[in-house]
Amino acid sequence: MKAIEAIPKKIFNLSDLQRQIAAWRVSGKTIAFTNGCFDILHEGHIFSLNQAAKEADFLVLGVNSDASVKKLKGPDRPVNNEKSRSLILSNLEVVDAVIIFNEDTPLELILALMPDVIVKGGDYTIEQIVGAKEVMANGGRVVINPIVEGFSTTGIIQQIKSSYS
Repeated sequence: MKAIEAIPKKIFNLSDLQRQIAAWRVSGKTIAFTNGCFDILHEGHIFSLNQAAKEADFLVLGVNSDASVKKLKGPDRPVNNEKSRSLILSNLEVVDAVIIFNEDTPLELILALMPDVIVKGGDYTIEQIVGAKEVMANGGRVVINPIVEGFSTTGIIQQIKSSYS
């Protein structure tokens, strides 16, 4: 199968993703999970996803739904809708599965998937990472990767707005 044909198959609903993770685990593979809005993909996102992918055999990416992004970031966001964001992210070689979640946090998703590793950026502490205590109690671990300074979707949006004013 050509890679382009496989890309939409990387976007899952919950029950299909649970089955896929079970299949990966049967063959002894480990699962890393990270999440975010990923509204305008930038260098900081790419670095973070590459770091997360190093932590396990497969990387599952939880993507905030449009409603969730609006709640977290404000009425003008997201710039790109959830379908577009998921499709772009599923095109990245380091991402093995993408799932959209509607809640404010990915806790329900993390509990349903119970990854081996949760990976977040360096702007978080373990105490702030949703699902960390549950994954660690299940024998998993939490990894905090450094953030790449100078890259943020909010910053990109502000730069675009200022160049047109």
